[in-house]
Amino acid sequence: MRILLAEDERPLARAIVKIFEKNNYSADAVHNGEDALLYLEAGNYDAVVMDIMMPKMDGITALKKLRAAGNQIPVLMLTAKTEIDDKVLGLDSGANYYLTKPFDTKELLACVRAITRTQAEVDTKLSAGNITLDRSTFELASPTGSFRLANKEFQMMELLMANPHHIISAERFLEKIWGFDNEAEINVVWVYISYLRKKLAALHADITIKSSRNAGYSLEEEV
Repeated sequence: MRILLAEDERPLARAIVKIFEKNNYSADAVHNGEDALLYLEAGNYDAVVMDIMMPKMDGITALKKLRAAGNQIPVLMLTAKTEIDDKVLGLDSGANYYLTKPFDTKELLACVRAITRTQAEVDTKLSAGNITLDRSTFELASPTGSFRLANKEFQMMELLMANPHHIISAERFLEKIWGFDNEAEINVVWVYISYLRKKLAALHADITIKSSRNAGYSLEEEV
């Protein structure tokens, strides 16, 4: 899952990005509402965490423009504005949740989980063949054993297992997990695919990650 953080206090933004990455999210940070809207145009994010008081364009204005454009991405307002009227304004402007500073890390992560949860994700486990992926523990398991996946491995496997038989291009993996501003080369995708294939083999999986020449990768049953 990829999160866009809009927060003008740069030390706080760096700290929040680290919190997300430690908990197996990918995150990009911008520092004003205008940049937030530009980044969201690409459609590579699953949620937004947005401050209200930012330069160039404040968070409420950015949120209203986002909703007016028909973008229904989940939005968490994270702000020092604690008055009831401020919370009502944020929610009425289209926010899914409103969290005030200072905040507890566990509450921040719980809020993100809440606004991004779909009916299909009430069960935290994805299954394909004899393999399961637990979204809460990041554990890839089969009847013969298990591995706790690292951040990028987990996100790639989640994307594959949530879209079985669908070809996902290397470019899509790179955009979704590493982000546009990252300097990672396209071959890093192949490296992580290799890591996942080795783990699936060690688990005696009856599914495999298939390569389609010049197209991408898909999760398929072993033949």
